[in-house]
Amino acid sequence: MPYSLSAPVHSELIIKKSRFIGCVETVTDRSAALARVAELRAEHTGATHVCWALMAGGHSAANDDGEPGGTAGRPMLEVLRHQELEGVLATVVRYYGGTPLGAGGLVRAYTDSVAQALLHAKKAPVIRHATLHCELPYALEGWLRRELPAHGALLLEARHGDGVSVAIQVPQTQATALIARLNDIGQGRVIWPGQAQHSNSSDRT
Repeated sequence: MPYSLSAPVHSELIIKKSRFIGCVETVTDRSAALARVAELRAEHTGATHVCWALMAGGHSAANDDGEPGGTAGRPMLEVLRHQELEGVLATVVRYYGGTPLGAGGLVRAYTDSVAQALLHAKKAPVIRHATLHCELPYALEGWLRRELPAHGALLLEARHGDGVSVAIQVPQTQATALIARLNDIGQGRVIWPGQAQHSNSSDRT
């Protein structure tokens, strides 16, 4: 099961006078991650490197930012994978202390920066949602609004015409039960124009 974070977590390590400032936080996608990295570069103008790793939307990315290839971003990404994290960005800002650490030392430093930050992280399961579309009689609209919370569902849209056309966001694990419940109460009066369209987004509990 994938997890996200309830709040950002941080770490700071000093290794042979080099300062490593780690952070793991939630992001929605790659563009948000790049914007966050740009913010860190602006905040830490004297830093030698701002390395990062991303797990979001089922995609991964890693950037060594000038460190020897494979010594920073990739080890950071492996920590995120090991922790089964999704929708998160790990960053490590390095201020060079004048003493080379070697490839092995860099891998350990960047790995430890992320791992130390995650030691006290509060993880939350990622809940994947489906979006259901249907049309129901006006008489069932009030019932539907009262029923949705029992399924952890949310009414996204209600358009009124000959009937009420609704869009409902529901956890994928609850979708089948909600459809069955609607069909049971509707007794053939609930119209499903197509199959449920599953969204790519995810939310945390």
